[in-house]
Parts: sequence; C-alpha cells; structure tokens
Amino acid sequence: MLDLVTFIPRAVVQGIPLLYGSVGETITEKTGNLNLGIPGVMYVGGIAGVIGAFLYERSAGSAENMNGALAILIPFLCCLIGSLLMGLLYCFLTVTLRANQNVTGLAMTTFGVGFGNFFGGSLIKITGADVPSIALSATSNWFRKTLPFANTTGWFGKIFLSYGFLAYLAIIIAFAAAYFLNKTRKGLQLRAVGENPATADAAGINITRYKYMATCIGCMIAGLGGLYYVMDYANGIWSNDAFGDRGWLAIALVIFTVWRPNISVPASILFGGLYILYLFIPTGMNLANKELYKMLPYVVTIIVLVLTSTRNKREHQPPESLGLPYFREER
Repeated sequence: MLDLVTFIPRAVVQGIPLLYGSVGETITEKTGNLNLGIPGVMYVGGIAGVIGAFLYERSAGSAENMNGALAILIPFLCCLIGSLLMGLLYCFLTVTLRANQNVTGLAMTTFGVGFGNFFGGSLIKITGADVPSIALSATSNWFRKTLPFANTTGWFGKIFLSYGFLAYLAIIIAFAAAYFLNKTRKGLQLRAVGENPATADAAGINITRYKYMATCIGCMIAGLGGLYYVMDYANGIWSNDAFGDRGWLAIALVIFTVWRPNISVPASILFGGLYILYLFIPTGMNLANKELYKMLPYVVTIIVLVLTSTRNKREHQPPESLGLPYFREER
C-alpha cells in the first residue's frame, strides 16, 4: 500500500525544480520568447551556486566558522547572476539580433550543460576527490533547514512543514507571478507583447524592454531550480550530468498548465510524484515493470501534448507570437 506520508514529501522535493523551471519559462513565453534553453539555464544556475558555495567553504575553513546568512546568500546571488547572464545572452541573440529562437534555445542548453560539466570537473580536480563529485554538506545544511516545530506536528509537519526555504519560495513566486500576469497593468502589457507585439508597439509599449525583462527574470527563476536540486534535493553534492531531463519536463509542464503559473504548483507535485512512483510500487524482481513505471512522466507529457493540440478555447492556447521574432518595420 502506498505510504502517502512518505510519498508526498518526496514528490514535492522532486517537483520543486520543475516548478521553478516552468514558472520561469511561463513568464518568458508570455512575451513571445520560446526559450528551449531552460535545461541549460538550470544547469548554469546550479553550478554557479556550487562555485559560490565552494569558494566560501574554502575561505571559512570549517563549518563552525561559516556564517549562516552568507552560506545562503553567496550561492543564491551567484545562481541569480549566472542565470541572468544566460537570459541576457538569449535576449541578445533572439531579440536584438533576431536569431531563430528554437536553434538558440537548443544551443544554450548544450552550452549550459557543457559549462556546468567543465567547471564541475575543474572543482572536482581541485578537491582531489576519489569520486567524481563535490560535497558541500555544510552549505546544504543551511539550505535544508526546516521550521523548528516541523518534527512535533506528526503527519501534518512531514507533509507541509518539512522543506527548506527554497521550496516555499518557489510556491510564493508561482502565485506572485500569476497575480502579476493577471491583475496588474504591467502584467497585462507583458501579455499584450506576447499576443500581438505590433498592436502593443503602436500603443506605446516598449517591446524590447519587456522581452528582455521577462526573459531575464524567467531565467533567474529557472536557475533557482538548479540551485535547489543541488543544495536541497542532492544534499549539496554536485555530479556532472546529474540533472537528467528535469529541464525538459519543466518546459512540458508549461503546456500542461496552459501557461498559468498558479496551476504549476499542483502540476509540478504531480509530475514529481510520477517521477518517483516506481520506487513505491512493488515490482519484485521484474525489472521490466519498473522500467515501465519510469516512463510515466513522459507518457503523461505526450498525452498532454496531444490534448493541447485539440483545445479550441483561446485561453488554453499559447501566446500568438510565441517563437516569432518581431520586426517593427513590418508593423
């Protein structure tokens, strides 16, 4: 029988990187930019945070000498800066130079993974570790700290209170993004840029500024997913090529949630649960069944894509200018 008190927290932990990635990509796509480089952005965000944490731990000397605020703030800011640079690179290529968005996104994914593996491998050589990984357990302990009364509230604490601050921050960002896009003037102008940039331009909205701002902010949010994966989910251990396909699942989640960040919260937990469901279903020695259960997230993704293509309601469709460059001369 499925133990929900154990299963739900693990599903949440699996789903938080997807939540960061999907919310960041949703904000980006709302301006018409299709950023397929989200997996690379998450990778760069993760390795940037690892570099910051590694340098701080080395300078502190021991866990006792580390300041908790700095242990969190330094990797956090490094992650945001690395992700921001990836967003600026994407915008420069696709908005300023009007390069093809699909090709640019795929190139950035390849670049981000290579960037992370290069610097990750370099740090592993500096440490002289016997295994190909970096352990930043002292920094991870600060990121994974839970509420002090979480262990005294039974099943409620395990399901709702047993997470680090980055998990709660992801949920706050998702609902804040939904409010911004639907209830504020700036949010409505941002959506107008993605729906019909020519009309928005004629109304005096700065198309370039909105595309740059939304894409860069979206990349910084997605980059936090990489930081969460390393510092919270992986207990501060960085290994090259360890992210798997979470970045691509985050992009699929955008379609699954019909471009609504608030829906991403339960949807990411659902996908996170499907990702680890095979661990909780007894299969005995039958490895074939276990591999079939591992396919569940991808099967659901395919079904979602099929259902999306049959939707007729306008509110369930992507922004009209998604993936298309804007030429003011053609207005």
